[in-house]
Amino acid sequence: MFVYGPVPSRRLGKSLGVSVIPHKTCSYSCVYCQLGRTIQRRINLRSFYPRESVLKEIEANLDRGNPDYIAFVGDGEPTLSSDLGWYINQCKNRWPVPIAVITNGSLLYSPEVRDNLANADMVLPSLDAANEKVFRKINRPHRDLEYDKIVTGLKLFSRDFSGKIRLETMLVHDLNDSEEHLRELKKIIDEVNPDTVDISIPIRPPAEKWVEPPPLEIIIKAQQILGGTDSMTYGEQGSFGLANFKSVQEAVEQLSSRHPLRLNQALEIERSFGQTGEIENLIQKGALRKEEFQGNIFIIPNKNDIAKTGIDHP
Repeated sequence: MFVYGPVPSRRLGKSLGVSVIPHKTCSYSCVYCQLGRTIQRRINLRSFYPRESVLKEIEANLDRGNPDYIAFVGDGEPTLSSDLGWYINQCKNRWPVPIAVITNGSLLYSPEVRDNLANADMVLPSLDAANEKVFRKINRPHRDLEYDKIVTGLKLFSRDFSGKIRLETMLVHDLNDSEEHLRELKKIIDEVNPDTVDISIPIRPPAEKWVEPPPLEIIIKAQQILGGTDSMTYGEQGSFGLANFKSVQEAVEQLSSRHPLRLNQALEIERSFGQTGEIENLIQKGALRKEEFQGNIFIIPNKNDIAKTGIDHP
């Protein structure tokens, strides 16, 4: 299944998610990633799936929902798909729905990647670090990626892109949230000159159990330093598109493998199918598991365990 949702998004409202790369294939293995450690770390682009099959799924899901965006987000890094530009152009030619791409921004130094993104309506890249040392610690990139090259790519893309750029910075306590680092980061963000800056913190179980969000006073300080930002420190609200799922198990497994669900969200899905007790039954059977983070209980499919093993192929 390439398409999921629509799902509630803190930045995109109700978005139809499209994944055009295999699970946890990425150029980074971020310590905070809600999908676990990267299975295959790569930077070379390739075509992963039959193009028309992806488009058919998008069309089928658009018929059942009314999303605010078609969002190419992936189970890792969507710009690794050499077909991304083709998908974006086909969607814009066929449907009057804005196109967004959520990316870690690591490959924007590539003219091919910048060209693939050129016709999107909004691109949401990330920048978590202000220097090479912090970059290596928090994003754990592919060995051939260089921090300065990535920042240069962000600047080039921002200069030429005609759509909106919404830059995200994820704060991890004691990694990138010191006042000195934030002030250094502010200078770089000003040079990139995005339309919007979002401050995020980990709100779902991260790849590494030691990861913690900063305390409130540091989040406030970060907002003051980075200036004019939106805060992404809360959970999303809204319901999930379920029309293409045949059962509670299929819906919860598919959605939570890409968008880890709070327990109350999983139970709401269960009620939408007119059932009770199915989530707990799936936990007892070992299909799902509960994981606590920052006082909230999340439902995660056990098949995601492979993403926690640390298997990595540079």
